[in-house]
Amino acid sequence: MKTESPIKRRASRQIFVGDVAVGGDAPISVQSMTNTETCDVEATVAQITAIADAGADIVRVSVPSMDAAEAFRQIRARVDVPLVADIHFDHKIALQVAEYGVDCLRINPGNIGRDDKVREVINSARDKGIPIRIGVNAGSLGKDLQRKYGEPTAEALVESALRHVDILDKHNYPDFKVSVKASEVFMAVDAYRLLAKQIEQPLHLGITEAGGLRGGTVKSAVGLGMLLMDGIGDTIRISLAADPVEEVKVGFEILKSLKLRSNGINFIACPSCSRQNFDVVATMNTLEQRLEDVRTHMDVAVIGCIVNGPGEAREADVGLTGATPSNLIYVDGEPDHKISNEDFIDHLEQVIRDKAARLEQQRAEEAEKLILKTSA
Repeated sequence: MKTESPIKRRASRQIFVGDVAVGGDAPISVQSMTNTETCDVEATVAQITAIADAGADIVRVSVPSMDAAEAFRQIRARVDVPLVADIHFDHKIALQVAEYGVDCLRINPGNIGRDDKVREVINSARDKGIPIRIGVNAGSLGKDLQRKYGEPTAEALVESALRHVDILDKHNYPDFKVSVKASEVFMAVDAYRLLAKQIEQPLHLGITEAGGLRGGTVKSAVGLGMLLMDGIGDTIRISLAADPVEEVKVGFEILKSLKLRSNGINFIACPSCSRQNFDVVATMNTLEQRLEDVRTHMDVAVIGCIVNGPGEAREADVGLTGATPSNLIYVDGEPDHKISNEDFIDHLEQVIRDKAARLEQQRAEEAEKLILKTSA
């Protein structure tokens, strides 16, 4: 299968959130946000660990008080993934978490008061190499913008964002990223398209308050899919009323579908019909659950019958085609061996894991050869 995406991404300035590059030619990063009480250090650390284990590049933590800032200090010491502190209004909290090793500040400069407070936060960020994220939401536009536009609009979101951008520009601080989120898909898409033409900084994509797991996934896939197809977007967060780990999974699935990131197995599976020779749905549910830990990029086809099965299996790294009297397993596009329905899931899982291990070894060897060639 074609592995490279045909999408030409928007050129943007590159910043670093910890050791994760955002913008420029860096891969589009996936992030999520904790929903624990930040002052509950144990619960927050456990959730950050779960989010990171799911593959997240960056995790955001709300820090609404100085007590939460003290908890953040303990959290920072116990996790390795880059952390963004979500702060509103109080510049002292921003200064405190900057001292405690935060990797990015989500704080809108126009909301933290006098210019001397803004300058203090920016100077601290500059000294410590901490980027800032400007985050504008349709649900929290300033009163003057609400009066001017009458209701949230894409233009209002962009005007709000540019006011914060102007403040950072005035202080000669270019290391920031921007989001202009709305729960209404068309508004969010229009806002990002407008903003993308006006600044060079990376854009953080999201459909805010998208809904529950099913509805929010669909909204996010539609909205972010339109933007990503335009080449817009450098980092994404899927906002779901669900376990944050699900946000990470959905984020990667969206990027994988557009060939913009690889993180684990890309399953090709039929919806099943009366032609199936094994229970495709149950097989897929089991495989997805068992193989969540596999981070190797590979295609696995699970097709219930011989009509579409061979064609799909030939294009995959590993394929299973339902057949009578025995199912057929393909490896590297070639028929490899037959397997009966009895305990075949255990066997197929092992075939997939073995193939993943070989791919990892192959890629490691190729990377080593490239390093040697470059240093020669």
